[in-house]
Amino acid sequence: MNYFKKILQFAKPYRKYGFLNIFFNVLYALFSALSFAALIPMLDVLFKPEDKVFEEPEYLGFSNLKDYLQDYINFRVTAYSGDDDMKGLVLVIGLVLVLFLLKNVFNYLAMYFITFLRNGVLKDIRNKMYRKIVDLPISYFSEKRKGDVIARITSDVLEIQHSFLSVLELIVREPLTIVFTILIMFGISTKLTIFVFVFIPIAGMIISRIGKSLKKQSDKVQKEQGEFLSIVEETLSGLRVIKAFNSESRFYQTFKNSTDRFFRFSNSLLNRQNLASPTGEFLGILVIGVLLWFGGKMVLVDETLDASSFIAYMGLAYNILTPAKAISKASYGVRKGNAAAERVLEVLESQNPISDSENATEKTSFADSIAINDVSFKYEQDYVLKDFNLKVKKGQTVALVGQSGSGKSTIANLVTRFYDVNEGEILIDGTNIKDISKKSLRGLMGLVTQDSILFNDTVNNNIALGKEGATDEEIIEAAKVANAHDFIKDLPNGYDTNIGDSGNKLSGGQKQRLSIARAVLKNPPIMILDEATSALDTESERLVQDALENMMRNRTSLVIAHRLSTIRNADSIVVLNKGKIVEQGTHDELMKSEKGYKKLVEMQSFTA
Repeated sequence: MNYFKKILQFAKPYRKYGFLNIFFNVLYALFSALSFAALIPMLDVLFKPEDKVFEEPEYLGFSNLKDYLQDYINFRVTAYSGDDDMKGLVLVIGLVLVLFLLKNVFNYLAMYFITFLRNGVLKDIRNKMYRKIVDLPISYFSEKRKGDVIARITSDVLEIQHSFLSVLELIVREPLTIVFTILIMFGISTKLTIFVFVFIPIAGMIISRIGKSLKKQSDKVQKEQGEFLSIVEETLSGLRVIKAFNSESRFYQTFKNSTDRFFRFSNSLLNRQNLASPTGEFLGILVIGVLLWFGGKMVLVDETLDASSFIAYMGLAYNILTPAKAISKASYGVRKGNAAAERVLEVLESQNPISDSENATEKTSFADSIAINDVSFKYEQDYVLKDFNLKVKKGQTVALVGQSGSGKSTIANLVTRFYDVNEGEILIDGTNIKDISKKSLRGLMGLVTQDSILFNDTVNNNIALGKEGATDEEIIEAAKVANAHDFIKDLPNGYDTNIGDSGNKLSGGQKQRLSIARAVLKNPPIMILDEATSALDTESERLVQDALENMMRNRTSLVIAHRLSTIRNADSIVVLNKGKIVEQGTHDELMKSEKGYKKLVEMQSFTA
């Protein structure tokens, strides 16, 4: 129930719909009971014409309320019909039909208003989850599979709507229907109603025992759904590699194993769930059967109950079965929803370790330098950087080179605060980046990565991510600087051409130039290039290198490079090995030292 309370917090903005639902549910429950009670005078007109009441009855107090109401309706029917019994019958039938009509109108209105609440909560949970996913640090998604996160925001949230929020429909309507029905049943026969209550707890205990393990089974189903969605996501992302290595059958087997487990868990869950309906049905009919025996005895033998009241009573007793079954079904839904809510709330309540401090300042300009002081960092167990120091002055281009795993990209991740340092500090103009708001910190920086991250949208919109409200002229100018304008205008729809999922309609060089155009449009004072030319062919590299040099002019740049030809003109080249600086200087200085840098250059057949 703790999860249920947390989910209900999302219903607060829609509480007016909740109150309207409750109001109409109260009316529905009342008319649901009255519609069966109205059968008594109709049956009296049909079967006991000799009992007509010709004088208006006198009200003698609450204890005689049932007899008074029955006699009063009888009197009104008799007065209306006169000597024509069919007129009386038509009147009573009309009364019953009106009551049933009102009952169903109120039921529709109750469901109409709860729909806004249910779908509003669904929308808000999904919006909050998406915002949380975007806000969480990159490290969170190194631990969680993407497919599992997708399952939580889709099927788990939908399960909450089908289970927890369905309970909102029942929480007032069904219990009130039972209460009003039981009150009228007590009014007809106290003795018979007390007899019914002997069997209800027994039925409740049996149904409760069936559903005890539902949450556990539901948890398994939802986890397995996240598993096979992850496999689908990985398959679509790596389809080229899967086909190249003829691994289709291997991945199919992995997927098949997951869906087989999902099949077993789902069967177990649904079979337990499906057992509830026939069990509840049988127990309900059992109660009806016992009522027929006991009530029939009261009518035929004891003569303490009249036949019309008994028939109406049986209708009321059956009227309890539907809400009782709905409540039973809802209890299973809560158990299933519990597992889904737990998974959703796990994401929503995840703490983001990389957050703005209380006194975080907004920094809109860059004046002096970036200083990395005694920084140590590890992703898991082993340190990638240890006591690392580096200073980049304004206007300088500093290149980081070294073998894979030496810590180059880690420095870019730390400066942009995708990760936080374990020890030490990173300063911009003397201010610790932890004391600068993340938004303004990243606003100072442009990022071009090795993997061109593009979106399934137009060329125009992909470049426009660099600057909110950018004009077409600014976008075209940025594309020209990135040497991308010529190929863009040759596309089928120019700047309005959709580039496909991850930009897969473009070549690697074209994708990279769009990424650079996006960074050019942003026009930040600090540029971080993380192996920005490594994916390019020689011709594209020449085009992009010209663009990069234009972009880096009069700008502070931190360049991470594998291709050493791209950093020859850097103000300072820092050679890394296992997270430590082993050499530092200009290209010419490092070539003269004949140490690690020169070996790297020679390995790439670079002629100085």
